[in-house]
Amino acid sequence: MEKQPKRAVIIGAGVIGAACAYYLCRSGWNVTVVEKDHWGQGSSHGNCGLIVPSHVLPLNMPGVLWQGLQWMLKHDAPLYIKPRADLALGAWLLQFARRCNRRAMLQAAVARSAMLKGALDLFQDLINKEALDCNWEAQGVLYVFRSHKELKSHRNIDALLKSFGEAGRALNQRELQAFEPTLRKDLAGAYLHEKSAHLRPDFLMRELKRVLTAMGVTILEQTTVTALKGEDGRVIKAMTDRGSIVGDEFVVATGAWTPFLARELGCRIPIQPGKGYSVTLPRPNPCPSRPCMLEEDRVVATPWPGGYRLGGTMEFAGYDESLNPRRLGALYRGARRYFKHAEYGPVEEEWCGWRPMTFDGLPIIDRAPKWQNVILAAGHNMLGISLAPGTGKLVSELLNGQTPHLDPKPYRIGRFTSVF
Repeated sequence: MEKQPKRAVIIGAGVIGAACAYYLCRSGWNVTVVEKDHWGQGSSHGNCGLIVPSHVLPLNMPGVLWQGLQWMLKHDAPLYIKPRADLALGAWLLQFARRCNRRAMLQAAVARSAMLKGALDLFQDLINKEALDCNWEAQGVLYVFRSHKELKSHRNIDALLKSFGEAGRALNQRELQAFEPTLRKDLAGAYLHEKSAHLRPDFLMRELKRVLTAMGVTILEQTTVTALKGEDGRVIKAMTDRGSIVGDEFVVATGAWTPFLARELGCRIPIQPGKGYSVTLPRPNPCPSRPCMLEEDRVVATPWPGGYRLGGTMEFAGYDESLNPRRLGALYRGARRYFKHAEYGPVEEEWCGWRPMTFDGLPIIDRAPKWQNVILAAGHNMLGISLAPGTGKLVSELLNGQTPHLDPKPYRIGRFTSVF
């Protein structure tokens, strides 16, 4: 009698869930993806589509806490914490503050670097193998500075990046103008990171859905998981508002929503929703040739053949779905400080979404304490697109009993048990 393939149920249809579905399906699993809203929404839709291996340093860098406290008085600041009574946020911020030091920063950077190093190759392989039409371009990324003070200060960051093999190439005022003439002439300079790429994330998600559907993956949208039912330490089925789904293994890839499943998973999930904003526009003329990270304003400008996106800011305001006009306006104001011609055509989309932020800057990729056959893949901070293929591959290796392509220890949920 022919052996039936194992059944994997993936909860969450963002880029992490999609990548897990892809690698598991490729290795012979029967895969069902369950999504409470629609495929590829949330942060997988409205981000700036960067794959940047140099993003090894986490948010909890020395000095960022003091800067954040100063920014709290400005509603359009790059980092904003909405004052309110929120015990979970308070506990998260306390743990974050304890990690705003060099030792903790470097510890996280080592683990982030391990996952980021293979990101470009994994993406290139996936795009080539499946012929994904997602506006992929490997043109590098520019870190651009308005002030000479901030440019000089970045030398210390670049020295750190050099120790991870990710240093940038410094461009002075004249070199920057020749390299990217759409930028203003009065900018101080930039660092070019050539080993970087970008894509259009909504196109990526559209293409992944096409590929997975063709591979036989079942995708259930507008289906909310309400409980996990099991016995003897193993989940037998996921209960949803549209019936139950039986599986052999379950993957929780629910991003910023993961804390709502804490009781079902048997552990606290220290993830806070870090609200980001973006605006999608027609491609301007002239248009930068590659993504530009506008450093002092924490704004990213990403060009695509048929469009353009400005994105950025970090707002800790809970699960607030409203679009804050001030924070959207900060994206335009930031762009005008860097580009010569920063007047844009009609807005195609204004968006906000929640990044799943952990206080140590690392994702959670590990078995849930309560269940032997449930694995978490969440908390990717601002690196969801970059880390998606690596996460999907790692989850597949763990579920298939294979030797992981990288050490999973830094991403274990057990690292939080001593602080909660």
